[in-house]
Order: sequence, then C-alpha cells, then structure tokens
Amino acid sequence: MSGFLTPSSVMMCPHGGMVQAASSNTQVTVQGQPILRSTDTFIIAGCAFVIGIVPSPCVTVIWMQPAARSVIAAPTLTLASLGLCQAATGAMQGPVVIASTQPNVTGQ
Repeated sequence: MSGFLTPSSVMMCPHGGMVQAASSNTQVTVQGQPILRSTDTFIIAGCAFVIGIVPSPCVTVIWMQPAARSVIAAPTLTLASLGLCQAATGAMQGPVVIASTQPNVTGQ
C-alpha cells in the first residue's frame, strides 16, 4: 500500500520543475488536505527542458495509472501512481517524480 497524494505532496518533472496540484475533491481529506484524483489539475512551473535550442518545458501531468482500488468520484492517486509530464505541444517528456506524500493513510 502507498500513501495517498495531497496538494502538500512534493512532485517534480524529470527536469526539476515543481508540480502544483489543485483538487476539487471536498469529500475525503487527510490532515486537512484533499486526496488527489486523476481528474484534478496539475500545473508544472520552473521546468528548464530544452530540445536543441528550443525551450520545451513540462506544463502539466497526465495520470496513466492511478490507484487500482480507490475511487472518490474518480480514481485517486498514491505514491505508486504513474503520471507523465507533458509539454504544451502535447509531447510526453517523462514520468513525474513523487518525492514525498503524507504517510498516515494508504490505499491501492
């Protein structure tokens, strides 16, 4: 089992940009923070990725593999979830790095 992700979880793109999550989940919280779902908004700031001489920063996260058994109106996200960082052009640029999450509540 893995810890659920919340807006306080530390996530980054593979190039060092920081992921900021905004959730519309008002049903289930952990330590006062909503549990994140695959349908929530994930914005990446500070990505310095460049292809040749053309900047191609990661701007959002698309979740490919959310939690298998946990749903709060949409699949939830845990430390084991797989998200891909995406450029504004739609190009996938690598997996999101989940550096930390809350350890109190876990799920699959």
